[in-house]
Amino acid sequence: MQETKIQIQDAFKQNMSDGGSCSESEPFALRTLDDSMEPEFATGCIIIIDPSNVYRDGSYVFAKDNKDEYIFRRLRIINDRYFLEPLNDLYETFEIKSSKQIEGIITQRAGKRRSYHKHYN
Repeated sequence: MQETKIQIQDAFKQNMSDGGSCSESEPFALRTLDDSMEPEFATGCIIIIDPSNVYRDGSYVFAKDNKDEYIFRRLRIINDRYFLEPLNDLYETFEIKSSKQIEGIITQRAGKRRSYHKHYN
């Protein structure tokens, strides 16, 4: 299965990593590009990411992988180790080095129909 990584412009990367002004910690939206998080998040759906929200085991997160690329996965915390887990079994779960790689929490799924909208804690 071909996995899609998100290419982020350098200016956006800098804003994400330095936690600067208030506007940089406001929620933002991205569109999913592959089926790695199906069936919960269909390819092409819109996710709302809150960089200031608190994560916990089972949270859907926007994070940097170990190659410094951004990825959207479910966070699993096992014995103080952090894993990014896809919902689609065709993709691999992998460990990240630290929680500092987590850039935000998915707080909402949006779609074309109101019935597809869903909020996450």
